[in-house]
Amino acid sequence: MTGRILDSHPGLAVPPLGSGHMDPAAPRDASPPDASPPADGLPADSSPRAASSPRADSSPRAQATALGAGQAVVARLNDTELALSFEFFPPRDEAGERQLWQTVAELEPYRPAFVSVTYGAGGSTRDATLTTAARLVRETTLTPMAHLTCVGHSDRELRTILDAYAEAGVHHVLALRGDPPTGPGTQWRPAPGGFSHAVELVSLAVGDGRFCVGVAAFPEGHREAPSLVADTAALRAKQDSGAAFAITDMFFRASDYVALLDRASTAGITLPIVPGLMPIGSLAQVTRMAALSGREVPSDVVARLERHADDPAALRAEGVEIAAEFAADLVAAGAPGLHFYTLNRAAATRQILSRLGLEPHRDELLSRA
Repeated sequence: MTGRILDSHPGLAVPPLGSGHMDPAAPRDASPPDASPPADGLPADSSPRAASSPRADSSPRAQATALGAGQAVVARLNDTELALSFEFFPPRDEAGERQLWQTVAELEPYRPAFVSVTYGAGGSTRDATLTTAARLVRETTLTPMAHLTCVGHSDRELRTILDAYAEAGVHHVLALRGDPPTGPGTQWRPAPGGFSHAVELVSLAVGDGRFCVGVAAFPEGHREAPSLVADTAALRAKQDSGAAFAITDMFFRASDYVALLDRASTAGITLPIVPGLMPIGSLAQVTRMAALSGREVPSDVVARLERHADDPAALRAEGVEIAAEFAADLVAAGAPGLHFYTLNRAAATRQILSRLGLEPHRDELLSRA
């Protein structure tokens, strides 16, 4: 992909989304956040496992096997069809385990290009990340991408983790520096024998030869970057070290994505940049998640949500509407795909996809041509 990643997509069939459509022209970090889930034990979404797509030769897994590690995912991101992807986090207890795999069952029929599995702060979910990704390999048609951070790990430990991923059949890694152990916005100190920058982890994983490596991108700039120019240079360095694609952290305005594409084009960055978006379940939740990246939720979004402060169901419905409008703007702006921070729940993501005209079991993904 070149230039602004992709041109606009006049063929996008998106139903009317109402008068609250986010303005792509409006002015407007750490890695994509490992989000804390809502309390486990809430009612699971209802689609049966039997609705999963069959394990046919056309599945993403079969394509990945035929093309080799990473090539199928990159091909999907470079195709004229919109590539979907979903983020999950490793479950923390039995209720969370049931919730996760119910969500996987409901989202698998959308045939995403990949699904990612987060890596807790300081490697706190290291084993669970591997276990979850390995089960996705064994029991689904999905292509898992395991997150990996530099936090608390030496070079040798990172090599050991990569070995474990490869042995489990996981050949996609999202290489992140991660937040400082003392919290976002505090001073970074590498582990003894460890790395200070994500680009070092990219070089390690790419040099291993068994992985397709994704990286983070920041439409508003990383919170520690001294300038947008410096932030763009960091993304270019990751591309030059072999990164195959990038996923953005959570943001709110399509104009920031367009600006990122423009900066990337100017800097000679040609890798696909996939915008990440999180369905809004509550104002407190989205405010906390934005704060982790040093951001504020735009006032117009806050105003729309505050109107429903006393009605949780109406607030969730408004959150879906906001995200659907945002997603449509992103696709119109040239996004090669949409990456959903699902929080291990499928309902809101499915509702957003439905508003975009995307339903499970379709033989073809929504065309962007």
